[in-house]
Amino acid sequence: MAHGVPINSAEDIGMARRAGRLAAEVLDMIEAHVVPGVSTEALDLICHDHIVNVQGAIPANVGYHGYPRTILTSVNQVVCHGIPSPDKILKKGDIINIDVAVIKDGWFGDTSRMYFVGEPGILARRLVETAYEALLAGIGQVRPGATLGDVGHAIQSVAHREHFSVVREYCGHGIGRRYHDAPQVLHFGRRGEGVKLEPGMIFTIEPMLNAGKRETRQLPDGWTVVTKDRSLSAQWEHMVAVTPAGCEVLTLRSAGSGAAAPSPSILR
Repeated sequence: MAHGVPINSAEDIGMARRAGRLAAEVLDMIEAHVVPGVSTEALDLICHDHIVNVQGAIPANVGYHGYPRTILTSVNQVVCHGIPSPDKILKKGDIINIDVAVIKDGWFGDTSRMYFVGEPGILARRLVETAYEALLAGIGQVRPGATLGDVGHAIQSVAHREHFSVVREYCGHGIGRRYHDAPQVLHFGRRGEGVKLEPGMIFTIEPMLNAGKRETRQLPDGWTVVTKDRSLSAQWEHMVAVTPAGCEVLTLRSAGSGAAAPSPSILR
C-alpha cells in the first residue's frame, strides 16, 4: 500500500489487463447495434449474453448495490448511471455513453465509451471529442512521481478551453480485485497536489463533461444522474496502470492497438 492505494505486481497488472480488454471487447461488439430504433434494454441483453456466454466472465454491475442491469446507458443529458429500459429508444442525433464492467478470475475490468446514433449535432460532436481529448490529457500525466492533481488539472484545462464544465460529484477510482478502491481520481485539481503516483497503482480515469453548467441531480430511480440545466453530457473511461516507464492503458480496444483510439464510427 502507498497512501492507502494498493500496489500491484506485474502479474497482478496482467490479470487486470486481461479483464480490462474483455470489457473493451464488449464495447467493440455492441457498436454495430447502437443504431436508431434500438432500445437501451436490447443493448443490455446483447452485452449480458456476450459477457456470460462468449467471454465466460461475470457482469460486474448486476446486483452491485442493487443495480439491476449489466451496462449503464447514459443518453444526451444523462451524465452517468443511466439504467437500460425497453422504453428508451435511441433516435438519430443522440449521443450515448455505454459503461461496462466485467469480472474475470476475480479481477475487474471497467471502461466506457461514447457513441453517435446517426449524425450528431455540432455541439454534441464537439462535446464528445473534447471529452475524449480530456481523457487523453489526463492519461498523459500518469507516470511515477506525478500526482493525481496533475491528472485532474490536465482534464479541466481541456474542458475549460472549450467552455465546457467538469462534473465534480463523480470521479475515477482504484480498481483491481475490488471494483471501487483507493484512490479517488478527481477530474479537476491543481498541479502537484494529491496522491503521488507509484508503479503498480491501477485506477480509472473517466471525466464527465457538460455542455452547460457542472451541477447535476439524481432521478428518483436512485441511479440516473442528469445535468441540472438539461445540457448535454459526455464521458469516456479507461483503466490505467502506473509503470516504471510511465503508464499502460489496460482497456485498449485490442492488443497492440493505439492507446484509446476511438472507432471511426464514433468519431468520424
